[in-house]
Amino acid sequence: MRMSKTFVKTLRDAPKDETARSAQFLIRAGYVHKEMAGVYDFLPLGLKVLENIKNIIRDELSKIDCEELQLTALQNPEPWQKSGRWDENEVDIWFKTELSSGGELGLAPTHEEPITNLMKTYIKSYKDLPVYAYQFQTKFRNELRAKSGIMRTREFLMKDLYSFSADEAEHAEFYHKVEGAYAKIYDRCGLGKDTYETFASGGIFSKFSHEYQTILPVGEDTIYYNSDKSIVLNEEVVVPEVLEEFGVKKEDLESTRAAEVGNIFTIKYKYSEPLGLDFADKDGSKKTVFMGCYGIGVSRVMGVIAEKYADDKGLIWPEEVAPFKYYLVGIGEEGQKTAEEIYAKNPDKILFDDRDARPGEKFADAELIGIPYRVVVSDKTLADGKAELTVRATGETKLVDIDKLDLAR
Repeated sequence: MRMSKTFVKTLRDAPKDETARSAQFLIRAGYVHKEMAGVYDFLPLGLKVLENIKNIIRDELSKIDCEELQLTALQNPEPWQKSGRWDENEVDIWFKTELSSGGELGLAPTHEEPITNLMKTYIKSYKDLPVYAYQFQTKFRNELRAKSGIMRTREFLMKDLYSFSADEAEHAEFYHKVEGAYAKIYDRCGLGKDTYETFASGGIFSKFSHEYQTILPVGEDTIYYNSDKSIVLNEEVVVPEVLEEFGVKKEDLESTRAAEVGNIFTIKYKYSEPLGLDFADKDGSKKTVFMGCYGIGVSRVMGVIAEKYADDKGLIWPEEVAPFKYYLVGIGEEGQKTAEEIYAKNPDKILFDDRDARPGEKFADAELIGIPYRVVVSDKTLADGKAELTVRATGETKLVDIDKLDLAR
């Protein structure tokens, strides 16, 4: 990407109604554009970050035999009526719309019902199990109050994975694999050291579910943890019987604010039973499929990363999610010429600031946009056969031999 060719421009100010620091920087740096409260467009740089997060998730889920598909956003009411969740007294965040020919459709807030209904076509026998299917899909939730930029929105990108197993034992084995995959995903996204698997309410499905909470001062949740963080509890389950089960006292726990970046649930027969998802077992008996669901808010993760790593100058992206690895600037006639040659060799890894602008303006945009490394090639450094390399996260700058500068890595 050349800065001179993109339609996106950095902005001096974010919308006045945008209070979250991450959203302010994402808008000013040209990653997202705010359409309205809780609704954002993802611009070229923002889309690259989303795709990088998605590819990390894809990579780790492929290692545990998950298959990707794509379900529809428009929803047929019938399977939701069977589960009882078409009723707005049960699910109060629906966006629904009327067809011109009559009847009503919904915009999916989640996809348990449609994927369960779909699997009735393909799961008939124990030989067809287990199945682990996931998608990246835009969800629509009529939140009463959208806030915190892209961390809580009415339209957002989610990875939702669903498991279909013959019994609870088979399900538990996969559930444990997902726990391992999630730990790797958050680690690769740069959130690993501050993200914890947290016991949360299992609702009607099971005693506990697991949330993945990233410690964040502006997070919406409160979590409690013991001294070595081997026990981490969502505030909603910090009650006497749970504390007794874990062998801890509330006064011995510390608390902090955190942002949820994922969750995993055992949902048993909640959807397979009313929707009639059955299979013939080895002995010929009919049994109901045992289910689990596993979510990661992809755009939410992007917002949490932006919030967690930003400083007063702008964004700071971890390498694996950054839209580019290097921000390249050429200064002076020879510096610009050499920068062009460097960019031509490695365009996929470089955001090339080739604009006719002052160096100070380019350096300020480099800090705002948050690319991990800034490379400056100037007439002055070239006189000594060098280029200047600056690490965005630390501000550390060093001179490197231009002949040894390899931006393909």
